[in-house]
Amino acid sequence: QVQLVESGGGLVQAGGSLRLSCVASGRTFSSYAMGWFRQASGKEREFVATINWSGGSTLYADSAKGRFTISRDNAKNTVYLQMNSLTPEDTAVYYCGATMKRLAQAMRPLSMDIWGKGTLVTVSS
Repeated sequence: QVQLVESGGGLVQAGGSLRLSCVASGRTFSSYAMGWFRQASGKEREFVATINWSGGSTLYADSAKGRFTISRDNAKNTVYLQMNSLTPEDTAVYYCGATMKRLAQAMRPLSMDIWGKGTLVTVSS
């Protein structure tokens, strides 16, 4: 069973950048599509970006397109989320998820089989 641990969150000013990392334990990391989701206070968890098992295909939420980049390094069992041009609206707990389902299904939180505990991103104005 894969376990996920996120890191890289913190406090950043609007316009700044952060890179989140999600490290997976276990030998089957490369079998999973991986996704980043976020949950702001009082709101539902929402899709941010997802990447297929090889890293060759990605999907993004409209709010992330052009600003965020998801990538993975299967040799390091790690998936990344590079976030640029951050705004206060990006403030949320960011979660990493893993699924054996197809990439398009990995856009839905309910499709994730495994979750990390999250890392908090706070963007100040």
